[in-house]
Amino acid sequence: MTTADIAISTGIWPGGSPRLLTQDREDLEAYRQRGGYRPLTDAKELLAEVDASGLLGRGGAAFPLSVKLAAVRANARDGGAVVVANGEEGEPTSVKDRWLLRNRPHLVLDGLRLAAAVVAADRTCVLVSDPDSARSVEAAMSELGSDGEQIELCSVQAGYVAGEETAAVQAINGGPAKPTDKPPRPYEAGVGDRPTLVSNVETLANLAYIQQNGAAAFRSHGTAQSPGTFLATITGAGLPAVLYELPHGLPFVELLALHGVSPDRVRGVLMGGYFAGLVNRRVLETTLDHETIRGIGSGLGCGAISLITDECPVAVAASVAAYFDRENAGQCGSCFNGTAAMAAAAGALRDAVATSEDVDRLRRWSVVLRGRGACGTLDAATNVAATLLDQFPDEVADHLAGTCPVCRRDAFRADRPFEVTPAVS
Repeated sequence: MTTADIAISTGIWPGGSPRLLTQDREDLEAYRQRGGYRPLTDAKELLAEVDASGLLGRGGAAFPLSVKLAAVRANARDGGAVVVANGEEGEPTSVKDRWLLRNRPHLVLDGLRLAAAVVAADRTCVLVSDPDSARSVEAAMSELGSDGEQIELCSVQAGYVAGEETAAVQAINGGPAKPTDKPPRPYEAGVGDRPTLVSNVETLANLAYIQQNGAAAFRSHGTAQSPGTFLATITGAGLPAVLYELPHGLPFVELLALHGVSPDRVRGVLMGGYFAGLVNRRVLETTLDHETIRGIGSGLGCGAISLITDECPVAVAASVAAYFDRENAGQCGSCFNGTAAMAAAAGALRDAVATSEDVDRLRRWSVVLRGRGACGTLDAATNVAATLLDQFPDEVADHLAGTCPVCRRDAFRADRPFEVTPAVS
């Protein structure tokens, strides 16, 4: 199916029934007809249902939502909490959050309402960087009347780090959308120095689904450790981006068949967005769930999957490393200098001017720089370097020898590799 509002194709797995995707933009009446904004009689019962559902966060870290809800609820006993619906989609290869905010804003706002009830919050915010998403949320808030007036909309400039949870908190507090040191974590002291739940909009959309349908229905798809469906943005292979709703546990080759790509064409993938780095053809043997993808040293992340087919993996890694060099927050010396050094080494490797000593340094940096800095940007850069060297040793050797046939012909270069750019109205 397609949705004209965001000008991107959407699809579901064969024989599946979508939970989050819809054919057209949904207004308040349509959402209520689907069972939305159902009265909540017992917040503790909903928390127990969320715990039974096993819902994992959809922003990238896959942290259990029930644990975050319980932590904020416990810390808010002496004062009101805050809930933030995080729709600042800084990952260039993902479009799911913008799609939900543009097409199903009430599903997100319903999840925000329920999360606020569970943690006893008296303040709720929606964080966005996409103007069309902001307009859609504003329209939905207007439809809600006085209930919508209680929701704050916070717009920030788009950036890779702008959606990191402490960056979100700092932006809502009136500062720049850049990460801050931890502790404290937002669940301890966040917006207005109060306990704060920062939750991805897809996560909140699933919370609304669970209230309407229950934990057992939520678990009817997926695996024991990765229950439910998830939104996957598929890019690459010379095809337009498609946003799919898929059950966790779907074999990767079945996704390729759905997308119309032969496994023989796939050299590897950028898995889970830029953060987790590259995976070689081992990905063809996997299923799309957190436990299996972790088992091959990668991560499902935000569900963004970029297929590497005609491109050289070394050149792709160099472009991603250069992106991290440009997008770091400029606050931590280890990240500012480390991303620059790794980007330079990866770029030299792509251009066949690196030495074996450069590759040794890149390998060492991928280990010693991990875990430094206020956010995950430096970890993302080290992941790209480490996975390139581990997963594609033959291609690295070809570049050291200057014999890569792909890059000798036309090296892949992109400021934002496999970026999804939905239409702006």
